[in-house]
Amino acid sequence: MADKSDKSNRFKARLPRGLEDHTPGEIAATRAMIDRIRAVYELYGFEPVETPAIEYTDALGKFLPDQDRPNEGVFSFLDDDEQWLSLRYDLTAPLARYVAENFDTLPKPYRSYRVGYVFRNEKPGPGRFRQFMQFDADTVGSSSPAADAEMCMMAADAVEALGIPRGSYVVKVNNRKVLDGVLECIGLSGEANAGKRLTVLRAIDKYDRLGREGVAALLGAGRKDESGDFTRGAGLDTKQIQSVLGYIESPYLAHGGDIESALDSWGKAIGLSSTGKEGIAELKQIAALVRAANYGTDRISFDSSVVRGLEYYTGAVFEVDLTFSTDSQDGSPRFGSVGGGGRYDGLVARFRGEPVPATGFSVGVSRLLAALEHLGKIETEAARGPVVVTVFDKDRMADYQNMVAALRNAGIRAELYLGSGKFAPQMKYADRRKAPCVVIQGSDEKAKGEVTIKDLIVGAELAKLEKGREEHLQKQTQAQRAVPEARLVEAVREVLARHGIAPH
Repeated sequence: MADKSDKSNRFKARLPRGLEDHTPGEIAATRAMIDRIRAVYELYGFEPVETPAIEYTDALGKFLPDQDRPNEGVFSFLDDDEQWLSLRYDLTAPLARYVAENFDTLPKPYRSYRVGYVFRNEKPGPGRFRQFMQFDADTVGSSSPAADAEMCMMAADAVEALGIPRGSYVVKVNNRKVLDGVLECIGLSGEANAGKRLTVLRAIDKYDRLGREGVAALLGAGRKDESGDFTRGAGLDTKQIQSVLGYIESPYLAHGGDIESALDSWGKAIGLSSTGKEGIAELKQIAALVRAANYGTDRISFDSSVVRGLEYYTGAVFEVDLTFSTDSQDGSPRFGSVGGGGRYDGLVARFRGEPVPATGFSVGVSRLLAALEHLGKIETEAARGPVVVTVFDKDRMADYQNMVAALRNAGIRAELYLGSGKFAPQMKYADRRKAPCVVIQGSDEKAKGEVTIKDLIVGAELAKLEKGREEHLQKQTQAQRAVPEARLVEAVREVLARHGIAPH
């Protein structure tokens, strides 16, 4: 038998790279944020649906990234039937499978929202995780640009519902068909160039992060990152690179907010491409719809650099960009993207064998939570914990449990101290639990039919005050008092009300 004292036999507690643990405060803040977004989605008529985290790999498709091995980009494994299964890498592909499988029973257009974790088998880095949460809304069964316009408006409303003011965000819109037209003009049309087009899309999608030089490298031979890893580029020549950069560097706002001027500029980049012209016509319709609904350029604008990195987008694409600075000293850099989406008319069709138009939007929950914390719009510190009933006499555990039950029956979070030790460790435990108060009943209090309520919040404030002062004396009377046992619930409620803590 191995020696238990031998440290070499111990497992090392370590979190895998690219994953996160979440504290009670972060979980509560995430829940509050999701509830606000959910209220906006439901206001627009969307309803919830939930799909599993595991799907057949072929149902997810080879979209992230386009590699031969099924576990490239996604986490995959073989089941007992020798079938490849994968952890979902987004919430859109599973929705397409769900809609296709239940097509005849669902109303069309079908509006739904989902929230859950997704998984990416990619190299982790700053802000890049292997597991993260998304919150999606999708409309399946409508080919109208009005559905895309609605997604943009709903995204803007959701951001504002979280307390992010106008001027601190913008929903940026583009259309994949316009970029397809640009690529046709430089000789990248047809199935033979599908892989190269996807590499170009992913390069453009990194423009905000890598800038002109970095994207130019990825459009050309490739780029070596800070760690020394090399990413192979699209292999375009100098003229082709200049054409692509010329298009993505002519954003809507460069034309003074004039959508007609911007689209005229993009029209020159697509030449005679019918696909590109179709994309520009769709953007004009979206612009007319959002403006008619009074969503101005401070909320929804049009930007040629927005392409989205996933292969399955077929039309309009959009992205929510937070424009405020993360560094108050020099005004840079901007916080960046916290969500996006677009039209994907081919995903459901993979299962149905017939066209099924769809459009959707996804919020990056963790990144948006970080933005809200930066703005002071949400707290990720742990909220106040439960009231703690201390134990002085272990032979009277039933009495103490009755006190806890009385508090819980009144809707007050409460727990009985179940550890070992005397009074001091119990108070230390209550402090760590951020309890607003503790309930104390020793033999003296029991003989008098009383309980003592100790207000830990006032006690902490009292410790900072100079003794003898009027404020100190006033808080002393609040910090601890004995009340009849029958008034336990009432006395605890008074403490909670004093500190603005609402019972459950």
